[in-house]
Parts: sequence; C-alpha cells; structure tokens
Amino acid sequence: MLTLVPTPLGNLGDITYRAVETLREAQYVLCEDTRVTRKLLRLLSERLGIDFPNIPIESFHEHNGPRRLPEVAEALRGERVVYLSDAGMPAISDPGKLLVNFCQEEGIDYDVLPGPSAVVTAYAASGFSGRFAFWGFLPHKGPERVRSLREALAQPPDAIFYEAPHRLFKLLEALRREAPDRRVFVAKELSKKHQRYFLGPIAEVYEAIEALGEARGEWVVVVEGRHQTEAVLRLEDVLDLDLPPKLKAKLLARLSDRSVKEWYALLTGGK
Repeated sequence: MLTLVPTPLGNLGDITYRAVETLREAQYVLCEDTRVTRKLLRLLSERLGIDFPNIPIESFHEHNGPRRLPEVAEALRGERVVYLSDAGMPAISDPGKLLVNFCQEEGIDYDVLPGPSAVVTAYAASGFSGRFAFWGFLPHKGPERVRSLREALAQPPDAIFYEAPHRLFKLLEALRREAPDRRVFVAKELSKKHQRYFLGPIAEVYEAIEALGEARGEWVVVVEGRHQTEAVLRLEDVLDLDLPPKLKAKLLARLSDRSVKEWYALLTGGK
C-alpha cells in the first residue's frame, strides 16, 4: 500500500501527528531527495524524542520516476510504502502523481494524508476571493511559456504559480508586460523564518521585491483573474478584421508566439 505524506513547507511544527505515526510504521520510503528526507527524519527524531525504523529510503523524482515504477511495484503491493515530497503536499506539481496513477492502473491501495500545501496557504494569505486555478511551474522558456501565461491570464479565475528564484523576475516582468493593471500577491518562503508577503499592482510588487537585492527561496505568485469588463482578443477575431497587413501582423504577433515578419509573410502570401 502507498501513503502520500505531506511534509512541512518550512516550519517543522507543521508536521501532523498522523504523518509522524505513518512514518514510524513505514517499511519503505520513496522521496524526491533522500538527503532532504533523512534530514527531516533526523530533526523530527531530535525534537519529538522518537526513533524511526531503519528502512530503505530511495529517490523517486521526475527524472527517474518512470524507470523506477517497475522496480517498486512489488513493494507497493506488499509493504507499507510512504512517499514524501521535499516540502508540502505530494503529487501537486510533483512526481508523486506518477505513483498515484500507477496504483490506480494496477489496483493497488493508496491513501493521501491531509497537510501543508503552498497553494492554499498562499491563496488564503492573498485575501483574493472567488475561484482560482493552479498552474504549477510554467514552462521554463520559449513560446510555450508565453502561451501558457497568456492562457492563464485570459481566464476569470485567479491564477496561482510556483516559481524558482532564478526565474522569479522573468515571471514578474512578463506579468508587468501582459497584465499591468492586475493586482498580484507574492509569497516568499512560506512558514519559514524569512517569510514575506507582497501585495499590490504588479509594478509596485516588482519594485518591492527588487529592493530585496535577491530572490532566494521558494515563491508562490497569485494573480487576480480577468475581470468581466476586460476584453479578450483572440487570433480568430484579428484575422477577421479588415486591416492593413502590417497592422494586422503586429496584432497577431502580440497574441501569439510568431513574429511580425512571419505573420506578414502569411498574410501577404510571402510577397
């Protein structure tokens, strides 16, 4: 049987009694990073004065997960297997999803313990109300990243993103360009010693974070959803407009991952 065990986002006190008991009863542990998990178990042992069993602790992450599934199948069927993310709720923007899907396909029992989640923690702290959509990490670069961001910003629900420190300013710059009038809430290092909240228009939030001088740590970015009064222009709408090719090409490039030159060539038949 598989049990997904949420781990603290940063503050060790957020571990649950049930999570600790499940870890004590485990026969086999899978995790994103064995170093992080061993450190967690050591800290819990020191703080709570308990011992955890000396059992196998092996890595299962986005790079080796698909290959490892056949290797851990026997354990999943016959032992008490635990999976842990480095922090937060497993399977949410996390390779634990592979294990859940495998158990579903193979008819293996599994359970998910409730616990810390950066998504809901950040959204509750944002003060935004209504619906939200979680987009996880955007693609790292290129047209796919731009396309995903624009898709998220075109929706009525508030959008929540995870972002790595070395790409945070790239995301904020894109938001400043794509949604300059929206409010954003940015959370740094949730539940940790250096936790910070930033709320306001994107330009102000960008300046406030820039003033820190660095963007270390984990970040969650919440962007207000599209207001009903905001107009959304689609490629099809622009293509139907009676406009000069050069102007139409500029509009189409703004809405897509193609350049003005490419659109102009398509509109004029390469003339």
